[in-house]
Amino acid sequence: MSGGDVGNRGYGRKTFTRSKSHFTDRITADGRDGWPVEAGRYRLVVSRACPWASRALVSRRLLGLEYALSLAVADPIQDDRSWRFTLDPDGRDPVLGIRFLSEAYDRRETDYPGGVSVPAIVDVPSGKLVTNDFQQITLDLATEWKALHRQGAPDLYPRALRDEIDEVMEDVYEDVNNGVYRAGFATDQEEYEAACAGVFQRLDLLTPRLARQRYLVGDTITEADIRLFTTLVRFDAIYHGHFKCNRWKLTENEVLWAYARDLFQTPGFGDTVDFDHIKRHYYQVHTGINPTGIVPLGPDPSGWLTPHHRQLLGGRPFGDGTPPGPVRAEEEVRPQGRP
Repeated sequence: MSGGDVGNRGYGRKTFTRSKSHFTDRITADGRDGWPVEAGRYRLVVSRACPWASRALVSRRLLGLEYALSLAVADPIQDDRSWRFTLDPDGRDPVLGIRFLSEAYDRRETDYPGGVSVPAIVDVPSGKLVTNDFQQITLDLATEWKALHRQGAPDLYPRALRDEIDEVMEDVYEDVNNGVYRAGFATDQEEYEAACAGVFQRLDLLTPRLARQRYLVGDTITEADIRLFTTLVRFDAIYHGHFKCNRWKLTENEVLWAYARDLFQTPGFGDTVDFDHIKRHYYQVHTGINPTGIVPLGPDPSGWLTPHHRQLLGGRPFGDGTPPGPVRAEEEVRPQGRP
């Protein structure tokens, strides 16, 4: 998700196109791009409001990378200089020493295309951005960072299932993850209707699949579930109203609502979600489609904690592994952001 006030005022006034990640270097076990996996060397910059960044938050928690990859959380409200660290003392990230994420981008390259987006991984010694490739970051956390995974970490991208996972993720990305944005930022009726129809057609196709199995692929949580979850958890609070994806609410789809609650209540998922950040970002930053900046009071998030009964379908959330431990105190979501 890109920062910048001018760009956000333009949403809903020009055809929406998802910018491709410009910085696609990878952090790998062999360091082939010049960035070897190394505990403590890199810092993950996220906004808890952003679904793309939320993927990295969930993956990092499930894999137990908190002590190897430090975390910077940006203010959900940007100004025209990009994501800012105004949640930290003196408005500076305490590790990188910068006020705006754009400073790390500028240290890597000037006049870069695509804006300043999260998630981003920054090299701490140099202060330079390494990557903002939101599609690849979590796959590399699951595969290239294995030497630093916690004991009992799940295999989020099992080799034997990768073809199926990739196929599911491609459909979910096109129609659901990105589809809600194409609907929300549409500039005419035809554009909106096509995008909105695509969102619900894909959700309708996923419903029978998830009625018969607990997770999207196989019997354990995979990267595919993480990517669908980060859209579903925002659906009723944001996409139903703000983005006009309102054929039905998530809570009105018995299967998907239970599936989403199952994941939310799984350690590593719901404990990374901040509904306050999510709502304030979308409603206050997207002034092109919500010029008043008014943030709605609802919906009531307490339903996320109600029984889901998905365990009756079987499945092993962490495979042969174990749940992650408690959230680190300094990374806990504030009470106003939780159900």
